[in-house]
Amino acid sequence: MIDGILSFSVRQRWLVMIGVLLMAGLGVWNFTRLPIDAVPDITNVQVQINTNAPGYSPLEVEQRITFPIETAMGGLPNLVNTRSLSRYGLSQVTVVFKDGTDIYFARQLVNERVQRVKDVLPTGIETAMGPVSTGLGEIYLFTVEAKAGAKRADGQAYSPTDLRTIQDWIIKPQLRNVSGVVEVNTIGGFEKQFHVLPESRSVDGLQA
Repeated sequence: MIDGILSFSVRQRWLVMIGVLLMAGLGVWNFTRLPIDAVPDITNVQVQINTNAPGYSPLEVEQRITFPIETAMGGLPNLVNTRSLSRYGLSQVTVVFKDGTDIYFARQLVNERVQRVKDVLPTGIETAMGPVSTGLGEIYLFTVEAKAGAKRADGQAYSPTDLRTIQDWIIKPQLRNVSGVVEVNTIGGFEKQFHVLPESRSVDGLQA
C-alpha cells in the first residue's frame, strides 16, 4: 500500500503539490479566524460592592463599612465565599458565586442585601455595585500631581481639592470614553463641595 502511494505521488507530483498548497492555504485561512487568548478568562461568577468613604481610615472602613456589608452577604443562594479590601476612603467587597450562576440573578440578590444594609452604614456613605466585568481586567493605577512651581490662574499653588477636581471633571470623563474601560475609581484628594446656608434675617418684626 505504501509503495502504491509513493508511486502515485511520483507520477502525479504536480497534483500532489497543488493539494499541499490548497491544504496550506486552508490552514492559513483558519488560523486567521481562530480566537487566540494568551490568558484564558477563568473568572468565576462574582459581584463587587464598592463604597466610597471620604476621610475614613482603613480601620474605620473595615469596622464600620466592610464588616457590615460582608456579614449581610452571608446565606445567599449559591454563595461560595466573600473577600474584602479596605483602604483609605474605599471599601470593596467581592461576593463569589458557584459556577453556572446567572450573573444578573447574582447581582439582584446582592442588590437586595445592599439595600437592606444601607440603614446601618454611616450617614453620607455611597454604596454601589461594580460593573459586569472579568477578574482578569487590566488594572492601571495613576496619580495626578502638579509640577514643581505650577500655579493656578490666580497665582495660587494647586491644592488637593484642585487635583481631585481635575481628576473628576477632566481626566475621568475622557478615560471612560476609551474602548475597554468599564470603570474609573478615584481615591484620595478632597472633593469640592458647595454648601448653601440660609441667612437668618428679621423682616417687619418677624424672624426669618
